[in-house]
Amino acid sequence: MRNDPRSHGLWEQTAPAAPRTTPLEETLTVDVAIIGAGYTGLSTALHLAHRGMSSAIVEAEEIGFGGAGRNVGLVNAGMWVMPEDLPGRLGADYGNRLIRLLGDAPAQVWELVKRYNMECEANPVGTLHAGVGAKGLAELTERARQWQRLGAPVELLDKAEAARMLGTGCYEGALLDRRAGTIQPLAYARGLAHAATGHGVRIFTGSPATSIDRDGHLWRVKTPRGALRAASVVLATDAYSRLVMQDIAREQVILPYFNMATAPLPADVAAQMVPGRQGVWDTKEVLSSFRFDRQNRLVFGSVGALRNTGTAVHRAWAKRALRKIFPQIGEVRFEHEWFGQIGMTQGNLPRFHRLEDGIVSFCGYNGRGIAPGTVFGQQLAALLAGEITEGELALPVSATAPAAWRNLRSAFYEAGAQLVHLAGARF
Repeated sequence: MRNDPRSHGLWEQTAPAAPRTTPLEETLTVDVAIIGAGYTGLSTALHLAHRGMSSAIVEAEEIGFGGAGRNVGLVNAGMWVMPEDLPGRLGADYGNRLIRLLGDAPAQVWELVKRYNMECEANPVGTLHAGVGAKGLAELTERARQWQRLGAPVELLDKAEAARMLGTGCYEGALLDRRAGTIQPLAYARGLAHAATGHGVRIFTGSPATSIDRDGHLWRVKTPRGALRAASVVLATDAYSRLVMQDIAREQVILPYFNMATAPLPADVAAQMVPGRQGVWDTKEVLSSFRFDRQNRLVFGSVGALRNTGTAVHRAWAKRALRKIFPQIGEVRFEHEWFGQIGMTQGNLPRFHRLEDGIVSFCGYNGRGIAPGTVFGQQLAALLAGEITEGELALPVSATAPAAWRNLRSAFYEAGAQLVHLAGARF
């Protein structure tokens, strides 16, 4: 996208085409105006259509341009926060609702993929959270205890069983979550878009929202050459918020994340690495993740931005780290490399905002956008259709609040990741 191979990398090369779209060049009146064609916006539009409500989406760039088209493609249950911490932080009602909603979120993704026959390499075989050292294993042990107490199908693997499932003995154990899996993330966004347009939703790309103003009893979302008029507006831009969504942008500290994909590996070599094809990430503070696509490309990623000095530093580290984790891989050659940004909130939890009467947003996914974006879109559709009230959502209404030292902290994460990777995986 934008003729930049480092924006969406492998995903843009292998995803089916998006629906044909054009810029908005008229004034259109709908029930709900949606800003942003990522998972949340597309899911909201699709589920509004299920309820017989009309909506239209304006997108500044292209479908899946933001985090939806750049992420690793892990479809996870829950959030970073431990399940038992949620009731204490959100209150019992909201905390328990959020646990249930996000615990079941991957199943909602798999159901939509099946219902609409999406070509997105959906692979619901689980994920493996790999424990680094004694500290990492202790974290996974506690996380397993808490999810098992709630009846979730998770299993703590010891070092030997983890080595068998991961194809490497580098980790002290792993947490297998059978609810989860992997997906081609841009292809899933485009699949949602096809499903939504099939139900009459209109998507306008190259149409950044420049203002939101009152127009009688409706809202008017202006773009450079058109406008949407609607009773309700959904802001679905998350970490890529800009222009009229600056309050949402300012409350998130930006964490850059890159991915690199090898050429397709020989079948006999690929079969030795994560033979069950689960998605994997580790417990390091500067974490790493890896998974395979259907063509036996190994996708390997970590915190960092592929720009300036970061490109060479992160690429060299990725080659060293892969050879350390999987010695059988031999010489590492990357065919694709790309990066994006993750919006991190204070407390690492998503947020629900009502900025004005009729203007709402879920945001702040903290690197867990695929399944949460899907189910929060379902929740927004139910809310705007009058099926549930704000008090019945999985998150309370919260005011936007700027993150302290946002720009400085964002720069620190980018520079810090380079320092970690400059020294990492050398021994």
